[in-house]
Amino acid sequence: MSGTSPTPSEPAGTTEPERPAPLMIALDSRLLRRSLVLIIAAVLLLALIKWAWEMLAGFLFLILLSWLIAISFDPVVSFLARRRMSRGLATAIVAIVVLGGIGAFIALLGGALATQVGELILALPELILQIVKLVNETFHTNIDPVQLTNSLNLTPGQIAGLAGNFAGGFFGVFFSVVGFVFEFVTVLVFSFYLSTDAPRIKRFIASWLRPERQVVFIRIWDISVRKAGGFVISKLALAMISAVFHSAFFFIIDVPYWLPMGIFAGVVAQFIPTVGTYIGVALPALFAIFDDPLDVLWIIIFATVYQQIENYVLTPRISTRTMDINSGVALASVFVGAALFGPIGAIIGIPLAAIVIAVIEAYGQRYALHPDVETSTAVTTRKR
Repeated sequence: MSGTSPTPSEPAGTTEPERPAPLMIALDSRLLRRSLVLIIAAVLLLALIKWAWEMLAGFLFLILLSWLIAISFDPVVSFLARRRMSRGLATAIVAIVVLGGIGAFIALLGGALATQVGELILALPELILQIVKLVNETFHTNIDPVQLTNSLNLTPGQIAGLAGNFAGGFFGVFFSVVGFVFEFVTVLVFSFYLSTDAPRIKRFIASWLRPERQVVFIRIWDISVRKAGGFVISKLALAMISAVFHSAFFFIIDVPYWLPMGIFAGVVAQFIPTVGTYIGVALPALFAIFDDPLDVLWIIIFATVYQQIENYVLTPRISTRTMDINSGVALASVFVGAALFGPIGAIIGIPLAAIVIAVIEAYGQRYALHPDVETSTAVTTRKR
């Protein structure tokens, strides 16, 4: 037979489809130049924002701290303002009382606190060596104390430099004091302004919103200030009471560095939920165990008794009108705040979380549980 037969890959009667002709796109030169200019402008704007944020991050943090301080004392200022007192005078009275308390503390115990903190820093390497020796003897391990102190940045040179900033080093102390005074004055001025002019600031921001949104904004503002402010001031009061009692007890039983240890225990127990109480007494116990092991038992007994008094007597009386925060959320806010802003961020993390939770609880939509879900959770609760 003549002709060609189709191959197996090409069935008979099929032809190769024609490829479409390529489509050519022409760009308008003016549009291209405009796009390039916009892209360059956007990149420069982002770089400018990044530079401004790096330069102003410290100042913006001080403003945030000032706002938190202002709303913390707003319950007291509002209470005085409702007694026909101007907000400026009420804020001034609160500020004078707070500054007077801080000044009295510095005059009475400031020198002792600075001395003990300096001695405490110098004693850290020796404490690490004693802890490592105790662990090696108890658990038959072979931990190298020198390597551990190096990994923790607790070398003698670093410790001496850090201690010098507290107990010596004129220029280091001078510039540290100047920087602290500047930041303290900044926070004080803006806290006073934000507290005094809070109603005017609230109305100014609301004036930029639509009428229906103004009502929502005012409610969110009032709820945040009332709940979060009450939460912060109650925690500060509990922390101060706890620090006083712990410091007094540590002084009585002669715990080394009793004043910073008492302040540490009182503050940590309030602003680090769940594990704060244990962390607060663990550090004093570490110093006490190498000085007088019996003191550790007294510390544990005192901390247990005080915790019960605080839970059943002090907290219900001080925190009756403030909001409670889930322990997991509060602990997460501490870690997030510490990661963002350092030690101060660990303290202000919970107030910020309190504000968010207050707003969510006020305007979040919640639904009734389905009967099956309610039954299953009830059974699980009974089993526990």
